[in-house]
Amino acid sequence: MSVSACRADEKAAGPRLGAEPHEDGVDVAVAAARRLIGALLRAGDQSGADMAEIAAQLDAVTDRLTERAPTVRERLAVMWRGEGVTRHDPVTGPENALAPPLRLHGKDDGSVEGVVTLDLPYQGPPGHVHGGISALLLDHTLGMANHWSGPSGMTAELTLRYLRPTPLFEPLTVTARQVSVDGARIRTEGAISAGGRTCVTAEGLFIDKQLPRPS
Repeated sequence: MSVSACRADEKAAGPRLGAEPHEDGVDVAVAAARRLIGALLRAGDQSGADMAEIAAQLDAVTDRLTERAPTVRERLAVMWRGEGVTRHDPVTGPENALAPPLRLHGKDDGSVEGVVTLDLPYQGPPGHVHGGISALLLDHTLGMANHWSGPSGMTAELTLRYLRPTPLFEPLTVTARQVSVDGARIRTEGAISAGGRTCVTAEGLFIDKQLPRPS
């Protein structure tokens, strides 16, 4: 599906929470890197490909990028400016090859929801999502639910219950909603489901405290 078609579907789903992917620049290179990571896992040593040659090509690309990269401090300053904070995160960020990416939308009832299909890079048990990846998705989604519906803060506690294995290769629905605010203490709940069945639930305690940003 094209980027424009995805945006049309997302508009119907509700306001997008996170950065919009671009059709040029680093976003397209990151999308290619995601394909590469998946291809390496699928291929392995059984593909017959010359992995030494592929490694040399990848090292050459990495060297080219590293030579032209800004300092870490300069890059951090850009990341934390404007929408940069949502462009680089490891769950929804279009500039981050580690992100699936999950696309979250705000709903009229104050909850947030997104759908994502995970492939081999996120595998734990054979054919299923690693539990730590489920925690990553839910921690971020709970945080976005806070941002969407009321005060937000930093994660203080995250309690997960794994009810059944979460499958790879099929759509997963990730949801969250803020349930209470008591001073600086914010409580939020969420879940991951597949095929209408809940796989993982989460309860989070967040503390409304601002952190200093790189300058």
